[in-house]
Amino acid sequence: MDPRKPSESAIIMTELVLPNDTNLYGNLMGGRLMYWMDIAAALAAAKHCNAPVVTASVDNISFEAPIKLGNVVHIEAKVTRSFNTSMEVHLKVWGEDFTHQYKYKSNEAYYTFVALDPNSKPRPVPRLIVESEEEQKLYEGALRRRQLRLILGGKMKPDDATELKALFQSS
Repeated sequence: MDPRKPSESAIIMTELVLPNDTNLYGNLMGGRLMYWMDIAAALAAAKHCNAPVVTASVDNISFEAPIKLGNVVHIEAKVTRSFNTSMEVHLKVWGEDFTHQYKYKSNEAYYTFVALDPNSKPRPVPRLIVESEEEQKLYEGALRRRQLRLILGGKMKPDDATELKALFQSS
């Protein structure tokens, strides 16, 4: 299985915020945005491993600015690290106001996906090769984020989280 680059999994999904997508304040509903983000992240993960994928976890969704009715949503997603059968996908969400002609950051999040074989069992995924400094930072941080997800999910003991512990222990 040949290693892949983050750029090979990159997805940009664009949506228009319509009245049915908004709450009483004319803002895009968070649940609708998370739905779109899940689709974009799944596409990026599937593109990386060339296989069907399922969402394993969603974490660290930060809502920075609302997206208004009539604005455009751009969701950028790409794989930041692959493990054995899972992949972390980083998403950035931008709102674009055509009336006032500006683009603004709205959200950021991390999703984790597991690749499936034809029997719906987890299957190995390609290794990720990072190229840029930003990709390297996301790649390195992915292991710490993974350990935190595993601890919170009860699948890892805090004492076994070596990468996380290293952040808090002085040399």
